[in-house]
Amino acid sequence: MANGSVSKDGAPREVWNKTCQILRRELGEATFGSWLSQASLREQDGDVCLVAATGVARDWIRRHAWRRIGELWAQNDPMGRSLALKSKMEFEGQGAAAAPEAPAPAAIPKRASEARRISPAEGDDRPAPVMGRHQGLQERFSFETFVPGPSNEFAFAVARRVASWADGHFNPVLFHGPYGFGKTHLLNALAWEAMQTGEAKRVVYLTAERFTSTFVRAIQDRQTAAFKAELRNADLLLIDDVHFVAGKQNTQEELFHTLIALIEDGRRVVLTADRSPSDLSDMEPRLRSHLQSGLVCGIEPADRTLRLGILERKLAILAQAGGFLPSARSEVLQFLADRFTDSVRELEGALNTLVARVGGDIARLGLDEAQAILRPHLACSEKRVTVDQIQKAVAEHYGLKQADIISERRARVVARPRQAAMWIAKQITTRSLPDIGRRFGGRDHTTVLHAVRRIEALKQDDAVLARDLDAIIRKLRS
Repeated sequence: MANGSVSKDGAPREVWNKTCQILRRELGEATFGSWLSQASLREQDGDVCLVAATGVARDWIRRHAWRRIGELWAQNDPMGRSLALKSKMEFEGQGAAAAPEAPAPAAIPKRASEARRISPAEGDDRPAPVMGRHQGLQERFSFETFVPGPSNEFAFAVARRVASWADGHFNPVLFHGPYGFGKTHLLNALAWEAMQTGEAKRVVYLTAERFTSTFVRAIQDRQTAAFKAELRNADLLLIDDVHFVAGKQNTQEELFHTLIALIEDGRRVVLTADRSPSDLSDMEPRLRSHLQSGLVCGIEPADRTLRLGILERKLAILAQAGGFLPSARSEVLQFLADRFTDSVRELEGALNTLVARVGGDIARLGLDEAQAILRPHLACSEKRVTVDQIQKAVAEHYGLKQADIISERRARVVARPRQAAMWIAKQITTRSLPDIGRRFGGRDHTTVLHAVRRIEALKQDDAVLARDLDAIIRKLRS
């Protein structure tokens, strides 16, 4: 947890720890670890300052997270202290002129219900709002920063159509896919675009977790009428991670009636889930049926070409924020695209880590250096896979026997899968080339090196081979 030496009462550190708990959940472990885990909370001339490890990290925090940090800090700090942002060099007085200090984020009320609770005695009997309409929206998630590809282009097109308030759309719309596939990005982008294109429209965005907690609080505060009005007056309701309500009977009941009310009134609803509605077995059947009744859009894993495109777009954004040229060695980007195949968040987090560590020097960063920097992240997150498991997985994928993979047969139907297995072994194990060769029937390390280079060249233009490799690696890591 990011922290530091602050005042003796420990209150600022406690506020920062609470802020970090929420930021970890909202940003994701990879992004938080790359940019905020090394930040420390310090005091200077009686003021509290968040000190970023580098100037690049400071600029990223200022651009992508500073407003949200301010909101969370204000919510959790009973003393109402201001918070400044500096790099380590600035704080220590070595580079004060490098960049202007970020202004203290504006304080906001702890929650909308506390900001305005007017009693009838004050002459206003309108119900107090129970939630902020845009709490949790992240500015960094926009259509401009979303990279479409074969795995997500249909969902992307649907989201843009809904955001334009076009007629004739399906209702509700549900995007589904595993963690880290871009669902939250797409929903945030839809929300921002919808607010811009329909300024008179009322857009409400919240996670299913916030829906649940706010509903429970509304019951406790006897504000269920205000809760219902807040949601059912929305022109567009967006709910992220709707699978979270599965198994929660009262919450499902309320969500069901909310969907019915909105849809019957011609209002629009968009949701995300980690599975298709038919796989949400713990969800109440009638709610699951309504989620299936509109348009269900699956988002598939990003293929290698899309992963490279995401890295290039992400690098351009980081370069703009950090003031350096958006270039990196192709071997480094290819390594990231081949190693982080399961989650776009993990892929971006790996790039964040490299940029946070070396900044503008990423253009000169070699593959060995990149692997050394990322080794701790790989070691703690990666399932151990053996060469034997790789051989079995490749053989099964291509309809062969494991004995074929290690045999002397040179027919292309066997030789190409054998080369693919050697390439995978080089990518996801720590075995040396000679060691890999010994496990493939006692072959020489030069044979393995040739296979690795051959597959590396072929998969650039062979989309089928690239998809095969992705599928096999994903299965091995599952």
